[in-house]
Amino acid sequence: MRFLINFVEMQSFFSTYLLPLSLSIIMMGMGLSLEKGDFRNILRYPKPVVTGIISQVFILPLVTFLLFGFTNLNPYIKVGFILITACAGGSATNVITHMLKGNLALSISLTAINSLIILVSLPFMVKLGLEIFLGEGKTIHLNVFNTILNILLTIIIPTFLGMFIRQYFFRFAIKAQKPLRIILPLILFSVFIVMIFFDDNGSENGFYDFLYIAPWALLLNFVSMLIVYFISKYLRLGGKNNFTISIEVGLKNSIVGIYVAESLLNNYEMAMVSVVYGSFTFFSTLLFGYLAKRIELWGFGYRKLF
Repeated sequence: MRFLINFVEMQSFFSTYLLPLSLSIIMMGMGLSLEKGDFRNILRYPKPVVTGIISQVFILPLVTFLLFGFTNLNPYIKVGFILITACAGGSATNVITHMLKGNLALSISLTAINSLIILVSLPFMVKLGLEIFLGEGKTIHLNVFNTILNILLTIIIPTFLGMFIRQYFFRFAIKAQKPLRIILPLILFSVFIVMIFFDDNGSENGFYDFLYIAPWALLLNFVSMLIVYFISKYLRLGGKNNFTISIEVGLKNSIVGIYVAESLLNNYEMAMVSVVYGSFTFFSTLLFGYLAKRIELWGFGYRKLF
């Protein structure tokens, strides 16, 4: 009993303090490579941002419904996939974009904007999924104040703090960039490991019992990124923007998915979809982004990549 109490306390301490702190450190580290002009360009040329938002709100849910609507998967698993794709991209998308030298300002902007949009779009998509696959409707309410506060503390403030350090301690920021390309992914990877280790709500079924959905997670991840990548290419958004938007759409904030499934829907199976998706798609998204970048280097987009 004492071990169980300690385990729950550790789980609470991690989710309440260590996780937000880790994400804030990651965002501040990436802010060291940004300048005001990077975000000015986002406002001056809004087409990539609009494309990313439309891809998140409309294209990705449509792809998910079509992909899983005709499968024999458990209906709760289907709704779990609807849930995870309705989530916005998290700090992991920003880390991958940073590693691949994509449009980091665009990635961070999309993460922040989509995190606000899902306050409306996520409950609607999940309710639609429940009605289609389970024949039941349930209203979900996300906490607006907590969401905005979370965006400020883990994304916006740390990023601008990093930019402030870059402006006034430029030499330090330049020297820190190279080691941070290794340190930041390691921090994020450690967060993923702890998430998997601590995700236990007493169910007899564990993480390994849901590995059969991993191929489906990877398929959804690949198909959604490929479709959005070709849309970006068609719209001629530029080399960096093409794979940056694909990364933002392909990788999702599994923490939000787990929270909604366990705390608001009280369904362990739906929660495990988010756990499996977050555990496997980081590496597949990184691989897709790298290959997309190489394609841009080989093709017409070379001049726009830098």
